[in-house]
Amino acid sequence: MVRRDFPVHGEEGRSRVASHDSHAGRLPGAFTSPGPSSFTDFLGSYRPELLPGGRTPPAVAAGEEIPHGTTIVAATFPGGVVLAGDRRATAGNMIAQRDIEKVFRADELSGIAIAGTAGIGLEIVRLFQVELEHYEKMEGRMLSLEGKANRLATLIRSNLGMAMQGLAVVPLFAGFDEDHGAGRIFSYDAAGGKYEEREFHSIGSGSVFARGALKKLWRPELSEEDTALACLHALYDAADDDSATGGPDMIRRIYPMVASVTADGFRRLSDDEAGGLSQTVVDARYQAPGGPAAPLR
Repeated sequence: MVRRDFPVHGEEGRSRVASHDSHAGRLPGAFTSPGPSSFTDFLGSYRPELLPGGRTPPAVAAGEEIPHGTTIVAATFPGGVVLAGDRRATAGNMIAQRDIEKVFRADELSGIAIAGTAGIGLEIVRLFQVELEHYEKMEGRMLSLEGKANRLATLIRSNLGMAMQGLAVVPLFAGFDEDHGAGRIFSYDAAGGKYEEREFHSIGSGSVFARGALKKLWRPELSEEDTALACLHALYDAADDDSATGGPDMIRRIYPMVASVTADGFRRLSDDEAGGLSQTVVDARYQAPGGPAAPLR
């Protein structure tokens, strides 16, 4: 039996209990009692200040000094979906980083890519990954793809205060839906609104140009490799017209990140694979600087 010589009421009492438990080598009770299947709900009850929405927004807009990620594209193909993103992060008119990673594995059957404030975006990605893993461990099964998309919407919504001050994060979520047997794409707004996109989509500063390229290149019968190639052509067109989007850097061997999700799981293309596809795009542009033309019929 553990002897308690102090009251356990109020914040001071809870602090002293936590300190005593730590000294005794025991985890706090919140970690040993049955809890919700949502890791975000657990963290919100135990340490709410660690959640994106638990921070105090800055008094003034943050401006462009903080690094931002830019263009992301996604496109479906029979049996799955491809996610791709450029590697540039900008801070105002400066290149903050040339090889930032923006495409991540969410779980075995889904991926997430970010545009917007890079630091907060990376934090939300990590929290989302833990959220999905926690649910699977607690429930003994994976969330449905729709359920994952809804959980991500909640995380984005919790960042609304920061978004209103210029620190917005807008992700693109895609995965293989086992119930539908197909790839699906979901986009979001800064307030956490969730929207399912058909066939292909793009977000970020160069999204208008990338989406225009995908309109002429995407076909429902494209193979996985050709879909990835279309996505890289779209990123190339975005970099051609948007200074915040980086094209393939063949000298430094910095290539766009490309990943596919099928029934076999999430797979990120290796640098050699991404480099080979990037070289194909660059070679094609020597012959047609504006990119491949879509057939009229």
